[in-house]
Amino acid sequence: MAGKNVLKFIFAAMCVITAAVTFYSCSQINESMQIDLDTIELVQFEDIADDAPVAVISTTLGDIKAVLYPEYAPNTVQNFIDLAESGYYDGTYVFRIQKDTYFAGGSPNPDGTLKDDYDKSKEKIKNEYNQNLWPFKGALCSLSNDSSCGGSRFLVVNSIEYTDEVKEQLLSTSENTILADAFIEHGGIPNYAQQMTIFGQTYEGLDIIDVITSQDSDPDNEYQPYEDIMINSVEISTYGEEKSAVSE
Repeated sequence: MAGKNVLKFIFAAMCVITAAVTFYSCSQINESMQIDLDTIELVQFEDIADDAPVAVISTTLGDIKAVLYPEYAPNTVQNFIDLAESGYYDGTYVFRIQKDTYFAGGSPNPDGTLKDDYDKSKEKIKNEYNQNLWPFKGALCSLSNDSSCGGSRFLVVNSIEYTDEVKEQLLSTSENTILADAFIEHGGIPNYAQQMTIFGQTYEGLDIIDVITSQDSDPDNEYQPYEDIMINSVEISTYGEEKSAVSE
């Protein structure tokens, strides 16, 4: 029953939100995953341990700091760390912006494509779903051309608009409103739930996500930004190291 309630939640989100976002459809929802609403832990809003791995995503519009979740998405996180530490993300592009809702980045080309000589095995990381990770505002999600896999490119979630209609629809799906309440309070894109791997959560730089997603993009060119927005680098550290660096 709990799993059915979660599917009702996601399909309800699809019904009222489809016009607000592009890129994924309800046909890609992972219906086989068993989710127990009574045991969900909203780890994205918990305190961060000092030894937790973090990514510092430096862009031409500011820095985003996100904690990574190897305990929930080990293969995806390792792929991301390997790419970051190799310098792969240095000088890559934000290649898609859905106004105020999300941006996608990490491509060597401004149109989101990959280089011909790129190691395509990096694009075949099977999706790693977990009932404790959801597409709340600030979530990092792994992307590839195959909806069952993630890869080098990533999507950063901002939020849909939570109108009274959206709130009512989400709250009506189950007596347990833990997910609906969290989305309404923190923002996010509920109809992206269980469609791609969530492997990180922004803890500093939500304002930068707002700035990036406020930029204009071309709806006739897959929402590519009119002006280039670059990812300067992605540095891997720990939460404790980042705290110490700030206090120095």
